[in-house]
Amino acid sequence: MTDNKSNKTLPADTLLAADEPAPFRVLNPDSTSSLLLVCDHASRRIPAALGVMGLDPPALRCHLAWDIGAGALTEHLAKRLNVTAVLCNYSRLVVDCNRQLLDPQAFLEYSDGVIVYGNRGLSEEQKETRAREIFWPYHEAVAGQISRLQKLDATPAILAIHSFTPVFNGVFRPWEIGILWDKDADVPDILIPALREAGFNVGDNEPYSGRAPQDYTLDHHAEAAGLQHAGVEVRQDLIAHSDGVLKMADAFEKVLKTMPEALGRKGSAALLA
Repeated sequence: MTDNKSNKTLPADTLLAADEPAPFRVLNPDSTSSLLLVCDHASRRIPAALGVMGLDPPALRCHLAWDIGAGALTEHLAKRLNVTAVLCNYSRLVVDCNRQLLDPQAFLEYSDGVIVYGNRGLSEEQKETRAREIFWPYHEAVAGQISRLQKLDATPAILAIHSFTPVFNGVFRPWEIGILWDKDADVPDILIPALREAGFNVGDNEPYSGRAPQDYTLDHHAEAAGLQHAGVEVRQDLIAHSDGVLKMADAFEKVLKTMPEALGRKGSAALLA
């Protein structure tokens, strides 16, 4: 175990120092496209005040800390398609922005044989500080971009970009991409056949189900508001390196360029031009 060093210069109820990055990034904040990308687990950054949370370097680099490759894929797609993207700037180990705050895994204490010492015995005040400084600002940024696009008559379809481990509980996962959905079948009905036609092994609500209650971001921002949406999961070994990210971005770019028109949006022909 590595010592959990803390920044003692900050007030007790403060998490992020003034010289640390904001809790989120917004790419292309002036885009008028009706596609909005979100990436809850884009970063493995830990606030200086939390040190290394009692974790060794391999744990801080692995899938427990972030969705490997998901942030890079989101960035490439935002740039190529000129669409808005909102990415969380801090590790899911600090607070998982895709979980309800009452979910025990929002402040993960143990997974895959790893004890997250920096999350053990957290007080309600400590959890509230993390939520106030990272969780809520990130979700307010997502909500703000949805509102901005709605005012422009470009009510967005929302794609949440994630990645998943190739092996779970000793079993290899054959899917290369998973499309997760529940109430809205419109977006999956476009993405699944198009990506299969491109040659990918695509899971329909695999390796996870969009009907599970843990999918907070889409449930909160899209499903509750009746917006079209889907979760996108990419197998991590395919996007753990730059060549893989570029290959996957090529595939998604071709599909997503046609999606607004396929969804029958008003003015869709110009949205991703």
